Amino acid sequence: MASFSYSPILVALSVFALALALRPASVDANFYESIYFNWGGQQSAISGNGEDLNLVLDKTSGSGIQSYQAFLFGSIEMLVKLVPGNSAGTVTAYYLSSTGDRHDEIDFEFLGNVSGQPYIIHTNVFVQGNGSREQQFYPWFDPTADYHNYTIHWNPAAIVWYVDSVPIRVYRNYESQGVPFPNKQGMTVYSSLWNADNWATRGGLEKIDWNSAPFVARYRNFRARACRWTGPSSINQCAVNSPANWWTSPEYKQLSYAKQGQMKWVRDNYMMYDYCRDYKRFNGNMPPECFKPQF
Repeated sequence: MASFSYSPILVALSVFALALALRPASVDANFYESIYFNWGGQQSAISGNGEDLNLVLDKTSGSGIQSYQAFLFGSIEMLVKLVPGNSAGTVTAYYLSSTGDRHDEIDFEFLGNVSGQPYIIHTNVFVQGNGSREQQFYPWFDPTADYHNYTIHWNPAAIVWYVDSVPIRVYRNYESQGVPFPNKQGMTVYSSLWNADNWATRGGLEKIDWNSAPFVARYRNFRARACRWTGPSSINQCAVNSPANWWTSPEYKQLSYAKQGQMKWVRDNYMMYDYCRDYKRFNGNMPPECFKPQF
């Protein structure tokens, strides 16, 4: 029988390589290094040594960005100051998405409105190309007066949408019970400002007032504390319980009682649409997750 000896150096290098593969990414604040314009960049700008970003919509074009890196699980956050004044017909989108017809996606979208009327915070989740899981909220603050933190926290147990550290929605993983959950595709971070006046405000009744153009959405402090997607091997690497994968620790599998109380307050007072209550839309055949506790 052949005998094998292992060099301590090779063993150490192997352990280091594994740790490197499992380590989370930490992309923090500098837009120059972390994102690029994927359309309409000619009228938008990065400034402040890469700490500030403006997306612009005018009659010629909207604009959009995406991250260089894709991720699977972790926490993605951004400070956003929305288009002020008459923003009717505009949509500022901030979301995670993979590519292809069977893509996964986790959405924040901010639907503009006429002056004096509130924005709508629109959330959705797509799995394998299928969405139709919308929940919508009015903000309890003026999202155009200052920057506010919008965070998507995504781990093998659940997705949580946060606004200024207040959870507004949870979508739990019931995949073992036949409910689809996005956990097998790396997702890139995107944001865009675009003309959606065929549907965004009062179902398309309110159109964009181009006399108010250009429309500007402002961003700061993009931060991704998340697992780098390097291919199919990341499906297990990013989900394994380990200190490096901090999002898999027990404290992130369930909201605390305090956070549940915050979310209940938002949902009781500011929720305006929940697909799980839209019986007419689904003709009584409600999605299976609607019968399961989410938090």
